[in-house]
Amino acid sequence: MDFYLKQKKKSIPFLGASAMTSAVAAPPATGGKRPVLLLRRINDRLAAELRSRFRVLNFYESGAPLLAFLAAAAAGPDPPLAAVVVAGGAIQVNAAFLDAVPSLGCVVTTGAGVDHIDLAECARRGVAVAGAGTVFSTDVADHAVGLLVDVLRRISASDRYVRRGLWAARGDYPLGSKLSGKHVGIIGLGSIGSLIAKRLQAFGCTISYNSRRPKDSVSYNYFPDVTDLAAASDVLIVACALNDETRHIVDSSVLEALGKDGVIVNIARGGIVDEAELIRALKEGRIAGAGLDVFEKEPDVPAELLSMDNVVLTAHEAVFTTESNWDLADLMIANLEAFFSGGPLLTPVLPK
Repeated sequence: MDFYLKQKKKSIPFLGASAMTSAVAAPPATGGKRPVLLLRRINDRLAAELRSRFRVLNFYESGAPLLAFLAAAAAGPDPPLAAVVVAGGAIQVNAAFLDAVPSLGCVVTTGAGVDHIDLAECARRGVAVAGAGTVFSTDVADHAVGLLVDVLRRISASDRYVRRGLWAARGDYPLGSKLSGKHVGIIGLGSIGSLIAKRLQAFGCTISYNSRRPKDSVSYNYFPDVTDLAAASDVLIVACALNDETRHIVDSSVLEALGKDGVIVNIARGGIVDEAELIRALKEGRIAGAGLDVFEKEPDVPAELLSMDNVVLTAHEAVFTTESNWDLADLMIANLEAFFSGGPLLTPVLPK
């Protein structure tokens, strides 16, 4: 189904007048298709969809360093006005990026987070930014619950135990802990955090949360301080955005407050948790376990985590399902077409 049928367009102006004019009025100089920078690895289906509509300038096919690729694209007869950028920090849209391709009027990122984009610099230059909206929210919430169940019930560890032939040799695997009845603290009650809360309520969990301010729409207990939230919780789930205020917000004091029977799940960004302190807490038995989809220096994962049976690891894949990939492809194309036609972006980050 086309994403236009799934999302209601927002009638919000998204671009400064000068950029709007250049995006809409200036005809493409070559081939009749608008040039678009592609700075994300994509599947064949999306590649074909993009190429059928736009003249795609693919960074990963160029073999050039990033800034050289951008400068070469900007120097052509038809400089690009839009870019599709991977999320997660592999490519930073900062002043140097924007300097290299000054024609840019729109950045479409393929992630829910925007910590890889200098929003202040984009706003200063009149560059519109579109995010992934809530495309991934359901899948990330499902993944968070899956990680939690796995850690508590020791599913992955038990699977390894059986595969190594240890069941017959050593007997039953040690017992896990039940999910129902747990007190769960969620850091960040946005679209993803709210869906996690809803799912865990169905398990009979008691929900509390921390966010920038209390939410009038929910009856969960609100904690303005993350350490106090951890002290009141059996499980701490990280579902907030990464920014200067939240970097390492889960530190040694928060882990200490969570306690020796506590479990942490992170499906947000690796930098929100002090990874070194988390490893120490796990090694010393100061918390019971962790489910981690994100890490501070991806794709590198600390070796200490790899050997821990009370830790479940996934490769920053909470957002990815077959269905969400199709929806993301539709949304990316819809945002690009909206930009080039002078209409409002479907999922604007800038301007709001």
